[in-house]
Amino acid sequence: MEEIRNRVKESGIVTIDLGDMKPRIPIREIDLSDQLWQGLVLRERDFREWVKNTDWDSFIGNAIYVHCSSDAIIPSWAYMLVGSELISRGISFVVGDRRLLENQLIQTEIRTLDVKEMHDARIMIKGCADITDPEFAMTELMKKIQPIAKSIMYGEPCSSVPVFKRK
Repeated sequence: MEEIRNRVKESGIVTIDLGDMKPRIPIREIDLSDQLWQGLVLRERDFREWVKNTDWDSFIGNAIYVHCSSDAIIPSWAYMLVGSELISRGISFVVGDRRLLENQLIQTEIRTLDVKEMHDARIMIKGCADITDPEFAMTELMKKIQPIAKSIMYGEPCSSVPVFKRK
């Protein structure tokens, strides 16, 4: 009987799983609408008191997105005060929504990706990952690997879509 061969492994295709790019750090939000007076206005004195009394250390080890879920206009200084507290503790954050934060974390992961084995390689990007914005992740990954790859495919080795082939 003939030995079973793993032809995919023998093909030399380098596989990248987008799931490996998914943020592993816990994500939390700071919604400034909770600090609005009567749900309408941010009062500086009350807001400064909230900033002073908040346990900012409880956010350490998390990635934070700071936003306002209501239609109120939040002054820039409010985001700056919150940001200052987070920065002083080395906490990663964005002003915006969760998707923006996740994209930033994915982009950081892609930037640190070791591409040594990808030079002149045939690369398969597996895209069936639970990522909020897979199109963003895939195109950021393409920016990183296309200049060095021989070819790039999307999908699974048994059923792939050619995306790029160096001429």
